[in-house]
Amino acid sequence: MTGLSRRQQTIQVNILNDNNEPCGLPVTLVGRECWTLRKLLDAGERGVSSLDHIGPRLSHYVMKLRRAGITIETVPTLHGGDFPGVHGVYVLRSRLSVLEDNTRAAA
Repeated sequence: MTGLSRRQQTIQVNILNDNNEPCGLPVTLVGRECWTLRKLLDAGERGVSSLDHIGPRLSHYVMKLRRAGITIETVPTLHGGDFPGVHGVYVLRSRLSVLEDNTRAAA
């Protein structure tokens, strides 16, 4: 993927309140933040983990989404294997209305 096509990936959402009304202005995300939000939207309650997406700095992108006002829960999850332990699974908790999304077209 070239730098140009990565920059072109954008998603714009409204964060919704309990009455499904927008809270403030729309949020536009590009690049890896856009990619992360798309993964969270697609995963639903299953969530997203760095074990599923090895390579990208998932926790950093989740932090940036949180700073944009999007609520994401970190669910501690046990795992086995050669190095058993606990890892975080990120689950989108904000209700969002997707206004624009060109992530599918740019893939």
